[in-house]
Amino acid sequence: MAEKRRKYDAEFREGAVRIVLETGKPSAEVARDLGVHEGTLQTWVYRAKVRADAEARGGLDKSSARNCGGCGRKTPGSARRSPSSGWSAMFSSDRWSSG
Repeated sequence: MAEKRRKYDAEFREGAVRIVLETGKPSAEVARDLGVHEGTLQTWVYRAKVRADAEARGGLDKSSARNCGGCGRKTPGSARRSPSSGWSAMFSSDRWSSG
């Protein structure tokens, strides 16, 4: 039977990310210690790094960064392709027509 999805508050997520970034411990170890799935913690760390990088470049203000979600990153399982990209565009019939 599938396990119910858990929700973590922002304070918990930020603390978990801080542990990974400040201690240098592997995210797998920190995730295990906190009882969080490793992939979940890795996503939080990635998003925090993207936000920090964007803020450092002046690209996002703090409120935008907080609300950016994946910050445009494509993650496995959430790949979104526009109709003009990817395999369908490469192999469309009009691209290969001889006339």
